[in-house]
Amino acid sequence: MLISLSGVEKAFPVDGQPFFALKDVDLGIDAGELVVVVGRSGSGKSTLLNLIAGLDRPTRGEVVVAGVPVHALGQDALARFRGANVGVVFQFFQLLPTLTVAENVMLAMDFVKKVPAARRRARALELLGEVGVGDQADKLPATLSGGQQQRVAIARALANDPQLIVADEPTGNLDSQTAAQVMGLFAGLAAAGKTVLLVTHDPDAGVKTPRVITIADGRIV
Repeated sequence: MLISLSGVEKAFPVDGQPFFALKDVDLGIDAGELVVVVGRSGSGKSTLLNLIAGLDRPTRGEVVVAGVPVHALGQDALARFRGANVGVVFQFFQLLPTLTVAENVMLAMDFVKKVPAARRRARALELLGEVGVGDQADKLPATLSGGQQQRVAIARALANDPQLIVADEPTGNLDSQTAAQVMGLFAGLAAAGKTVLLVTHDPDAGVKTPRVITIADGRIV
């Protein structure tokens, strides 16, 4: 099992009182699974993803990813863990506008230094080709369509060959046809052995996925 959550809760202070975005969550996800988490806005699904990705810490409970107790890591160790093991895809792409598409992908490698410097551009071009935007490598992100930018974001998430890909509303800013293509990319990654965890408020996004988890009011239902 690649991901294991036990008794996980996450509270945020609201008007001086704790508000529990997640409540007593137990969850296991095997390596190579494609899992879609659905739920309404505010249900806790993004909080769940952030805890698994090591972007936040639980108030209570244990989060173990690839055998690593993520909940117990210090900030520096957590950053190293994320860089080497987790690729993150955001709804709004988060590409740096002054860097070319290839440079955005290479930057992820520069931070982690898992890929030798002499190999980074070649790897970036390979990944961009795999997601269908190899011909856009030397353009700035603003010149690309939303779907193309999301493909670049996926290539960047793959830069350091992570075991786990997490994506928060990755199709939220895309038209239905482009969204379906992006979902197909994620399915292909899972088929190739990556563990893929997607969060969406759109239940239709999970129709063709083998496993859908529904969250309501901070609990898995």
